[in-house]
Amino acid sequence: MMRVLIVDDERLARAELRRLLATQPQVEVVGEAASAAEGIVQVAALAPDLLLLDVQMPGGSGFDLLDALDDAPEVIFTTAFDQYAVQAFEASALDYLLKPVQPQRLAAALARAASRLGIASGPATAPRKLFIRDGERCWFVPLDDITLFESEGNYTRVHFDGGRPLLARSLLQLEQRLDPQQYFRASRRHIVNLAAVRRIEQDDTGGLVLHLDGTTVEVSRRRAAALKQLTLL
Repeated sequence: MMRVLIVDDERLARAELRRLLATQPQVEVVGEAASAAEGIVQVAALAPDLLLLDVQMPGGSGFDLLDALDDAPEVIFTTAFDQYAVQAFEASALDYLLKPVQPQRLAAALARAASRLGIASGPATAPRKLFIRDGERCWFVPLDDITLFESEGNYTRVHFDGGRPLLARSLLQLEQRLDPQQYFRASRRHIVNLAAVRRIEQDDTGGLVLHLDGTTVEVSRRRAAALKQLTLL
């Protein structure tokens, strides 16, 4: 069963989506929200698998909502405006449905959601993802695909295949949400995905150097001791 949250400022639009979703046996509508701010609260409380998300809403857009989440669900955008389509697909949204939403298009988008979530063949196994917005571009990035978080003041440069966008969160904020067994705080400026480390070398000062694809990260002596304990070096 796919748990769906509807976020749309128009009451009639939410009612119409509920009507359409009622014909889909694999879908459970767990709630609805009338604004981005309310949607943020509902996502935290209900942990939906999928958002049916309006783009343009008073007080904050659908992109603003996603920007505030630590762990983004799958998303199908629904809107009356088509000028946001490029941005939506750059964000790797499942689909972008223009209002009035057509039943066939919604059914096809829901099928893609079920496939990505693993619901069609078994328990949901979709990876945790981070929504990143840098200027006019957006990305949904599975956390496992991120090799390095690099501090730039109150922002963080996120390294993954195909992008180096700047995320409007501090390294400390991210560290509090990451699994310390996989994401190691190598220094004041870096958090490294240990699964992305290709080689570890010791430097002349007793510290360690982590070699990732295309970059290296120095680990201080103090942090090197913690890394050795964590990885049994």
